[in-house]
Amino acid sequence: MSRINVSRLPIDPGPAAWNALLPDAAPAQSVDGNETADWIIIGAGFAGLAAARRLSQLCPTDRIVVLEAKRVAEGPAGRNSGFMIDLPHDLSSADYGGALDHDISLTADNRHAIDFASEMARDFGLGPDAFVRSGKINAAATEKGCRHNREYAGHLSAMGEAHEMLDADAMADMTGTRYYQSGLYTAGTAIIQPAAFVRGVARGLVSNRVQIFENSPVTTLERNGNWTATTPSGSVTAPKVILAVNGHLNSFGFMENQLMHVFTYASMTRVLTAQEAATLGGHAIWGVTPADPMGSTVRRIQTAQGPRIVVRNRFTYDPTMEVGEQRIRSVGRDHDAAFKARFGMLDGVEMEYRWGGRLCLSRNNVSVVREVDTGLYAACCQNGLGTTRGTLSGILAAELATNTPSDRLSRALDADPPSVLPPPFLTKIGAKAVLKWQERKAGLEL
Repeated sequence: MSRINVSRLPIDPGPAAWNALLPDAAPAQSVDGNETADWIIIGAGFAGLAAARRLSQLCPTDRIVVLEAKRVAEGPAGRNSGFMIDLPHDLSSADYGGALDHDISLTADNRHAIDFASEMARDFGLGPDAFVRSGKINAAATEKGCRHNREYAGHLSAMGEAHEMLDADAMADMTGTRYYQSGLYTAGTAIIQPAAFVRGVARGLVSNRVQIFENSPVTTLERNGNWTATTPSGSVTAPKVILAVNGHLNSFGFMENQLMHVFTYASMTRVLTAQEAATLGGHAIWGVTPADPMGSTVRRIQTAQGPRIVVRNRFTYDPTMEVGEQRIRSVGRDHDAAFKARFGMLDGVEMEYRWGGRLCLSRNNVSVVREVDTGLYAACCQNGLGTTRGTLSGILAAELATNTPSDRLSRALDADPPSVLPPPFLTKIGAKAVLKWQERKAGLEL
């Protein structure tokens, strides 16, 4: 018999702005009483929804229940920058690249995940406002950033990957600002409205026999033959469970002192007026990731209300997986400075939404796709790429739990476990120092 008392529940600072832009969701259905199922998936983010989709393909007559602690798209899945990146994107690297053979396999795996997401978008009737394969641009604001782009371009050439260098004029034509000196375009990334995507996938899954209970946080998980997941208002019992909880794998008692918990932050402007949009110029919709991993991701988006700009930067190490509103306000000043540096012509445009989102990293940049107890599987630790790596982890956990072999699954199972961290107080000091140093090195890329 195994019993897990969940040590903490998810807390997310600030509003999930992407979700706030959408019409109100239908009322939530929570667990009410005692349910039985063939499968329980805990977490309705990218990993959990992908796992549910894959299980529905592999076990079409099974009853699949997804338990979400909050509302779909209110957690990290609705808080990211919305890039499903196919190419290597190691946040600890100077230019995102790693070992050549590893990066070639990683890219193939990432593309499989993006293809899977694309199929869900197609099958569930999601339009280009929710999911579009438009590629991405690494934008460089400094000569150092340009050097990062050139070095990464060399790595891509060695991988056999097509890419295109953009000059300052091309960047200005797209963004409307002269802030950027160069860009590196690659074609394989999908850009999504993350809340619209996960809500659309959740609706599609429900129409295909998957049951999703929201506002149903799991407080205990107990195995006595089958697994029983207990929530504040009931329970669900099933033979097998997939944990799609990213860093909260620690909260379930697994991988202690092996996962690093980091927050990143974003701000979104109010709607630009027609005059402000004309003053800015550039394309109506665009998005750039930074040439330096510590720099600013920036998107211009088109919403039902009108155009807005999103700025994402700053990383903080927070092993409690909680940050307060004071942190959001403090980081918001950095967002305002980054916005002003790029869009000085938009004086008076204020931020309407500010928020933070949880990341989970491992020192050796590996995910956790494992059977962590009998009939209990993990699809966790996305290393800052929750959209792509989360989707992949969910697919692989479903395949592992159903004994469905693939080269991708073999690679995941052959990977080393997350490296053990130094003692917590040393990890905290070291992580904060490294992040501060890397952000300082990023300079004007931030």
